[in-house]
Amino acid sequence: MMTNTGSRLTQGQFSFLPELTDQQITASAGVQALSSPSPFTISDLSHIWIICDVYENNLPQVHLNEWADIHLAAYPSRIVKGKVSNIAAILDPAIRTAKVRIQVPNPDMLMRVGMFVTATFHGQKKVEYAVLPATAILHLHDRDWIYVPAGGKQFRRVEVHAGNVLPEKMQEIRSGIQPGQEVVSNALVMQSTVEQ
Repeated sequence: MMTNTGSRLTQGQFSFLPELTDQQITASAGVQALSSPSPFTISDLSHIWIICDVYENNLPQVHLNEWADIHLAAYPSRIVKGKVSNIAAILDPAIRTAKVRIQVPNPDMLMRVGMFVTATFHGQKKVEYAVLPATAILHLHDRDWIYVPAGGKQFRRVEVHAGNVLPEKMQEIRSGIQPGQEVVSNALVMQSTVEQ
């Protein structure tokens, strides 16, 4: 979910690109002065805030003023960079997450209020994950599996924990396989062969 950051002062010039982001009245409706709610909300969307839910066990890797890569669901091949500008002091007790605000420039107006995005934070600890073609992963009974060589002409099915979906039909694997390990590239065909 995205919210507006307000106007920006840039190099001594006031930059304001107004957009109508909310309308509380209809045509021919009467409006009283100083009444609530406001009939319209006009926002500057040239810079926006992205509000992320970060699980408490991941919070040690998120720091103020560090950069994050923003992956837009509407534009999977585009990655936008933003800076962490606030980390909430209170966790949501139901889902054990804290709100993290990322400040992002939006010069092309690609990002709109209410869009779904995911963020990759660049913390101090470097972590290496395996990346596989999406076809190598078999989704079966709410779990993810891959096939790996087991010697000779034998293969075995191994459970993995998939991560982010990446461009070019690739998928990140968080655990269950090491980078560089051989896998069957089409798990569905392999599963069909096993069943026959």
